[in-house]
Amino acid sequence: MSQTHNSAVGLFSNHEDAENAVKELEKSGYDMKKLSVVGKDYQTEENVVGYYNTGDRVAMWGKFGLFWGSIWGLLFGSAFFLIPGIGPVMVGGPLVAWIVGALETAVVTGGLTALGGALASIGIPKDSIIQYETALKAHKFMLIVHGTVAEVEKAKDILMQSKAEEASVHADAMG
Repeated sequence: MSQTHNSAVGLFSNHEDAENAVKELEKSGYDMKKLSVVGKDYQTEENVVGYYNTGDRVAMWGKFGLFWGSIWGLLFGSAFFLIPGIGPVMVGGPLVAWIVGALETAVVTGGLTALGGALASIGIPKDSIIQYETALKAHKFMLIVHGTVAEVEKAKDILMQSKAEEASVHADAMG
């Protein structure tokens, strides 16, 4: 992983808009291995919800099974976390490794969740982390595009054109 962390973060109110944003980023030539998607898991009602990973293929079922199945076909890495204070969360992309790293190294400090610790480790400020975690609790979807300053600035524009409720760039002050 690079020492420089630049990211564009977009918040989406529904999975359709988040999925369309992923497709637009792919059409624009973004490396899908630099894209992370985070969404709160589902109200299960009486249906079984789950996913499994067999090599590069992920199968998913439940309320948003088709959404996660199509998204995970494009992303690098996938996981399901139960994060206290937020609940069950599905994560796809490089953010998975950063969450695991935060858990393994006990980076989770200052009242941050494992997700918050991972976001802090890539240079996202604490006030933004709190905002993003609050959005996830409200069942919104978060897309994070990692890359150079130019790439994330362009990605922010694509996220906004793809119906993001808001999009922000977090650029490494050193990079």
